[in-house]
Amino acid sequence: MKKTGAVYLVGAGPGDPGFITEKGLSRLRICDAVVYDSLASPRLLDEVPDQCRKIHVGKRAGHHSMKQEEINRLLVELAREGLSVVRLKGGDPFVFGRGGEEIIALSKAGIPYEVVSGVTSAVAALASAGIPVTHRAVSRSFHVMTGHTLSEEGELPADFAEFARLSGTLVFLMGLGNLSLIVKGLLKQGKGSETPAAVIESGTLPGQRVLRGTLKNIEERALAAGIESPAIIVVGEVASLDFSSTLKQPLEGCRIGVTGTGSFTVRLRKQLESLGGVSECILGLLIQSRRKGEKMKEAYEKLQSYTWIVFTSANGVREFFRGLLEWGYDFRAVGHVKFAAVGKGTADELLRYGFSADYIPEKYQVQDLAVGLKGLISGEDRLLIPRSFRGSKELNEILDETGGSYDDIVLYDVALAGLKAENRTEALKNLDYLTFSSASGVEAFFREADEETREALAGLKVVCIGDITAKALMDHGRKADIIAGVCSIQGIAEAICRDWK
Repeated sequence: MKKTGAVYLVGAGPGDPGFITEKGLSRLRICDAVVYDSLASPRLLDEVPDQCRKIHVGKRAGHHSMKQEEINRLLVELAREGLSVVRLKGGDPFVFGRGGEEIIALSKAGIPYEVVSGVTSAVAALASAGIPVTHRAVSRSFHVMTGHTLSEEGELPADFAEFARLSGTLVFLMGLGNLSLIVKGLLKQGKGSETPAAVIESGTLPGQRVLRGTLKNIEERALAAGIESPAIIVVGEVASLDFSSTLKQPLEGCRIGVTGTGSFTVRLRKQLESLGGVSECILGLLIQSRRKGEKMKEAYEKLQSYTWIVFTSANGVREFFRGLLEWGYDFRAVGHVKFAAVGKGTADELLRYGFSADYIPEKYQVQDLAVGLKGLISGEDRLLIPRSFRGSKELNEILDETGGSYDDIVLYDVALAGLKAENRTEALKNLDYLTFSSASGVEAFFREADEETREALAGLKVVCIGDITAKALMDHGRKADIIAGVCSIQGIAEAICRDWK
């Protein structure tokens, strides 16, 4: 009999992925399926396992991809398949998140569940906008109400009058479409027209906008400013305060598109976002492994004959050691060899498997790796170079000068993933920078680039991780605006920081 799975109702926070709890992240990192809302940050999907099923159910105001009853059934069905399911919900599951309805459905079906609370936008979005929900001698309480629940007659709910007469801070979630009704209702219940009010659009996110006013003019100001959902309405004396953060990050306001394989783009985006930048994966590259191909099988069989293994990427390290185990060997099979790594990132990946690099060039580029090896090897050495399909020929040319023997074997190739071509072009129009981390990434990008995409590329600065990547870009008629001084994630981030200043 198949074991029943479990469902974890996880609050994703108000928008900024940094607001999810450690417990919520731990559930994401081990789940078999994630059922997520539009209001949960897409960045959080980077945390789930590779084999995890990702199911989008919408839940943005006016654009529900799936009805609540269907979501309830889906959760039950997935759990009955024996899966560990995360129901990822914007904010907190119990703050107008309909988490209770999902729990009732799970309980009726006998499905075990756990609730992992999230940070609600009713507090976090206000704080991000510099508005404290309470403040000594100004507001001793705060009250939260959903702003989109109307009666059948299209009027505010019956208990609105009692809510409107409360003292303290009044917070309306999801109420922008009913701003006019809310303002009129508050005035009718005795709130003064000069009562401070604010509207916060996309709270905690890079595109956040804060509009302050009073009940007399807040509707007019919101309309003139073109404020859009998701937005929060705040009414009370604290709305006149501005305790906005004065600490500025070096990449604040900077919009950066990244390209590369999944693991690389995740790490680069985290680095850029830690510096205040806004990042988006414009082009993802999927690894197409050849570690179980005939060429690699032969290489594994004669590992004893090699004196050096040369890695030109972290992807190569991962694919090599996975193949080593899959072919029935273990780490003792490479205990006699020396390892060369093109840079710190590759060396760090090698260290995760318990091996220190015997050689890393001062400059993290393939030609420098080759030149350095040229001075270390002799005619008696035999090298194994397991790398990508489009590896740099400079490595071969320089090694050929030594007269040494080497096997240059295709270990993996890359394929396109990420945004569709038309969406990629639109995304480019909103960026300040676009990064390329490999020549293969450049080739993949231009494989589908039409005239409109090339025009969009002309409107931003292109950053390359090194000279070889920059050369591949130049082959397509586009000169790199910035080349990282050090070929690494940190090198890319530092180069953008210098330019952005």
